[in-house]
Amino acid sequence: MDPQALLAPDAGPPLGASRARVLGLLHAAEGPLSVQQIAGQAGLHPNTARFHLDALVDAGLARREPQPRATPGRPSVAYQATDGHGPAGPRRYRLLAEMLTSMIAGTMPQPGAAAVEAGREWGRYLTGQLPPYERRDAAQAIDRLRASLEEIGFAPDLVAAGRGHRLLLRQCPFREVAERHPDVVCALHLGLMQGVLAQMRAPVTADRLDPFAEPGGCVAELTTEPAAEPGEPAHRPGGPRPAAPPAGISPEA
Repeated sequence: MDPQALLAPDAGPPLGASRARVLGLLHAAEGPLSVQQIAGQAGLHPNTARFHLDALVDAGLARREPQPRATPGRPSVAYQATDGHGPAGPRRYRLLAEMLTSMIAGTMPQPGAAAVEAGREWGRYLTGQLPPYERRDAAQAIDRLRASLEEIGFAPDLVAAGRGHRLLLRQCPFREVAERHPDVVCALHLGLMQGVLAQMRAPVTADRLDPFAEPGGCVAELTTEPAAEPGEPAHRPGGPRPAAPPAGISPEA
């Protein structure tokens, strides 16, 4: 581990394809752009465009610019790219991630198990709550999982495999830390996928994650369960069934 690499400012947060496209439009523009302009140029719904723009503002990559109005009322808001460092200067999140991950790996009795459970909690939170008694089918759930991983920055590709699917994660947004602490970071990613699927009450489980199983990427194994009979719950209460940890990583370690 190179201390100088840890102390270097972060290049910026990893962006999904849609958010990167929105940021590119802001950089290419000669002046501030409205939500409607971004939505039209990026091919997004205005609410989705606003979501990405607000996230870029929170990350310090864009700023809001009040626009004058010809009629009385609250000024409209447009968005413009910043220099990428935000109002408080450059960030060093990799150093923070290394400090916290090494503490978990070195001091907790079962770091892998704790990371899986933390990932499940965050997966459920990021997915949101479905209405009572509503559930997603396997195809809908897998598509939502793929979209969530894309947004985080994993660049996933979906491949059918027997009773289930394989997700090829072509990029790891936390690669440097994951290579040093796969028992924590990769277990966290497995739990994240399990939490997303469980929140949708879908007949799909994320059973395994093989870190760096292919050149440049990891492989997640998804299993589709048989369709439930009428009146029978489509998913075991309380979330995903017990799943195998990532290859070479034991949650009990």
